[in-house]
Amino acid sequence: MIARIFQPAKAATQSGAGASKAWVLELEGRSPARPDTLMGWTAAADTDGQVRLTFDTREEAIAFAQTHNIPHRVIEPRAAKRVLKAYGDNFAFHRKEPWSH
Repeated sequence: MIARIFQPAKAATQSGAGASKAWVLELEGRSPARPDTLMGWTAAADTDGQVRLTFDTREEAIAFAQTHNIPHRVIEPRAAKRVLKAYGDNFAFHRKEPWSH
């Protein structure tokens, strides 16, 4: 059982990044998920994959994993790629696509 420590990305439906400031320790399940024969739902014999703990800082998550002897790997967050746009660019002469209205 290995744990992943990461900072989740913001939700695609939200503009703010408020929920992505916490660090998450997530255990990876040992057995692969398989479809249930009767209902077709995904089932697994091991419930460790359902464990998801949140921490305020990365150091707290690492300390928790070390005190409980859980092997872990830390996944560093990527910097967000920003595309700066201006409203006036919609009417610029050098547009790739002509303004049709």
